[in-house]
Amino acid sequence: MLTTTDTVSLTGPPNPAVLRRAAAPLTVTVDDEIRARVDRGRRLFRDLRHGDGGADRSIYGATTGFGALVGYAGRVDEADQCDNTLAHLGAGQGPDLPHEITRASLLLRTRSLAQGFSGVSAEVVERLAAMFATTFSPAVPRYGSVGASGDLIPLAYATQALRGRGHAYVDGRRLPAAEALAAAGLRPLALDGRDALALVNGTSVTTAATALAHDAVRAAHRALTALTCLLADLLGCDPGFLDEDLLRAYGHAGAVDVGARMRQTLTGVTPSGTRPLQEPYSIRCAPQLLGAAEDALRYIDGVVTADLGGISDNPLFFHDDVGTGKDVGTGKVGRGKVVHGGNFFGQPAAFAADLLASVTAQLGNLAERQLDLLVDPARNGGLPPMLATTPGPQHGLQGVQLATTALVAEIRRAATPAGMQSLPTNLHNQDVVPFGTQAALRSYDMAELLGLLCGSLALGLRQAVHVGARRPTAPRCGELLDTLVEAISPVDPDRPLDADVRAAARLLVTSDLLVTSDLLVTDDLR
Repeated sequence: MLTTTDTVSLTGPPNPAVLRRAAAPLTVTVDDEIRARVDRGRRLFRDLRHGDGGADRSIYGATTGFGALVGYAGRVDEADQCDNTLAHLGAGQGPDLPHEITRASLLLRTRSLAQGFSGVSAEVVERLAAMFATTFSPAVPRYGSVGASGDLIPLAYATQALRGRGHAYVDGRRLPAAEALAAAGLRPLALDGRDALALVNGTSVTTAATALAHDAVRAAHRALTALTCLLADLLGCDPGFLDEDLLRAYGHAGAVDVGARMRQTLTGVTPSGTRPLQEPYSIRCAPQLLGAAEDALRYIDGVVTADLGGISDNPLFFHDDVGTGKDVGTGKVGRGKVVHGGNFFGQPAAFAADLLASVTAQLGNLAERQLDLLVDPARNGGLPPMLATTPGPQHGLQGVQLATTALVAEIRRAATPAGMQSLPTNLHNQDVVPFGTQAALRSYDMAELLGLLCGSLALGLRQAVHVGARRPTAPRCGELLDTLVEAISPVDPDRPLDADVRAAARLLVTSDLLVTSDLLVTDDLR
């Protein structure tokens, strides 16, 4: 088994970088404060369930059926009630979710339960935390959630795998879950009805996928900002389109900030004097486009931050000393209350993921149009068509340019908003649903394609210098080009370029120079 020294606490909300690290073994700590908080919530659940006189109190999922069947009694035995929770949710379909999303989702679920408002046992939190030190990852089908009562079906598969049912991965191998648990050195998780419902009744899959997608689009946005500067320098464009007064007059904070970043990257640039008075929009309007994307991403920042720090479950259990408002509803008993509500409703993430899809589509449009400009001899300053060393015998980036067209078409097809396409379900108990899971997973897929578009553009910029474009005149652009040249060989002669595009895409988000330099990072936006 793999081991790790990377440590994460459940005290505060994880950031997207932590979620991404959770794909590999990770030490998740459960300290005494968390145990005490969870134990206190568990005692409150027990007290409220049995009431003042010892008779069972009606608490959703503990004493009742689920969803539209809430008006019926649940199973009396607690282990049977756990089975009743999970068995009927085994209706998912499609390919398994990426391990990155599955394990990030479980990290968020563990963090939510660790706040002590869900009434679960401390053992559940501790056993979940222990899983992250291994490579164990439940096999979770992609389709089945509407993001309304949380991500019920995908989280049910994850929970069943932790119980030794269904399938799971360990060290990348897909096995029956019981075998995978044994191989990982884990014991099957024993749950009662409250534990089981708390594990599935949250938006953790939606939140994880949105956060990971947002982080990837953030990286692509920073990369595309830098690549646009490199394109302008290689072509000898006049940087007047980035004029500070011009962008301030535009009135949008994102454009002002992106323009400042681009001016910094282009410090020292020398125009060639041979370009048109006004560049195509893919260059001239880049600060406005990238700035609008920046404004939208800042909104999504806020939604993701709130979701990562929030608690998505139903019902929730509050002690009298929690909060500052008056107790509401009729759930108050003794020293606390149980509140039935809708904190599992993933509408904020659905709206954010839909907006992220729109941003991704327009950033993809920009990258594709910039590459098209670069390979076109009528607009690229006289460079050979398709950046081929010998046009005809060689074809340069012709295949890559075709592929970018296909990638953009796929992104556009996927960009249809999901968060407003409500369909009533569950005997109209769920009469309005957000489809946040669909929006989030779709945005996650789109973000990967956007990274490939940025990699394609980076490959084109590297090739442009090989076939005759000038050396960058701005030092920071020169550093970026040198990084690309070091990692990517020129296309001479023709060769398959699929791996090169992927390598360039990875480079844009992993290179120490690109990640830490002011070419791509603005700390106050992260």
